[in-house]
Amino acid sequence: MEVSRLFEHHDITIYAKLDLLQLAGSTKERTANGLIEELLGSGQLHAGGMIIESTSGNLGIALARQCVVRGIKFIAVVDENANPLALELMKAYGATVDRVVTPAAGNKLAARRQRVQELLAKHAGAVTTNQYGSLANPRAHFSTTMPEIVAGSGGNLDYLFVATSTTGTLLGCQQYIRAQGLDTKVVAVDAIGSVLFGGESGIRRLPGLGAGILPELASAAEPDMVFQIPEIEMVRGCRLLARREGILAGASTGAIVAAMGQLVPTLDAGARIAFVVHDTGVPYLQTVYNDEWVRSTLNEEPELERNTEPSDRSEK
Repeated sequence: MEVSRLFEHHDITIYAKLDLLQLAGSTKERTANGLIEELLGSGQLHAGGMIIESTSGNLGIALARQCVVRGIKFIAVVDENANPLALELMKAYGATVDRVVTPAAGNKLAARRQRVQELLAKHAGAVTTNQYGSLANPRAHFSTTMPEIVAGSGGNLDYLFVATSTTGTLLGCQQYIRAQGLDTKVVAVDAIGSVLFGGESGIRRLPGLGAGILPELASAAEPDMVFQIPEIEMVRGCRLLARREGILAGASTGAIVAAMGQLVPTLDAGARIAFVVHDTGVPYLQTVYNDEWVRSTLNEEPELERNTEPSDRSEK
C-alpha cells in the first residue's frame, strides 16, 4: 500500500509491503515455507518427521504453523530474550519450546545454535532448516517478496528498506534487483549491538533484528547503504507508524521507520521508496508499545513524536 502521512512534508512516494498480513503474522511465513519445501523436496524430511530450529520469534511462529499443516513435529530453540507472546503463539500451533540459558560469553545466537545440534543428536531423523545458511531462505524472497514489491509499486523504486537478521530477505531482494537490472538501492537496517556489516557486538533486548554472530548468508549480502538503529528509536518508529498510518508493526519495522526518517529529508522531490513491514506489532504490545517497559528496560522516554533519527549510517 502507498503511505502518505508518515513523512507528509516531503514530496516523495512511499510504499509499504504489508507482510504482517501473512498467516503467521510476518514475512517469515515465506521463509518457513521455502525452507520446509527444500527439505521435503530433497528427501531429508518426510511427513511425520521433526524440525529443530533456533529462532528469536517470527520464524518459530511461522515454522510451527507450516509444520502443523504438513504433519511435522517442531521444536523451537529460543533464549530468555524471546518475546513471551511469540512463545505462546508457537505453543498454540503445537510446537515444543526449548529455552536455553545465555552463557557467560553472552552470545545468545551461538547458544541457541549449539542447543539445536544437541537436540538433533538426541532425535534420530530430525533435521534443522538452517535459516542462517540455507539458500532456500533468500530464494523465497527472490521468487515472491521482491516480485510482489515491484508489482505493487509499479517498479522504478529508488530505494528499498529491509530489516536484517539472517540477511535472507535482503539477499533475496538484492539478487532479484540485480537479475532484473533494476536501479533500486538496497538499504539494510540493522540494530546497534549487531555484528552484521561491521557492527560491534552489544546488548540487544528486542528480538528479530541483527545478529550476535555472522550468519553464513551474510557473506553474500551487499547493501548499498546500512543504518544501525538504537532500540529506543525502534520504539519511536513503531509508534510513529501506528499513529500516522494505522499500521501496528514490530520492532524491526520501527527501525526501518527510524532509518527512513534520516534518509527521507535528503532525497530529491519525486523519489520513490518502499519498505517491508516485516511483522505485526501484536506480540510487542507488552514491550515496544508499553510505556512502563520502555522506561524500565531501555531507560528512555517513549516520546512518540520525537524525530526518529538513527545514530549511525554508512554507505557502501
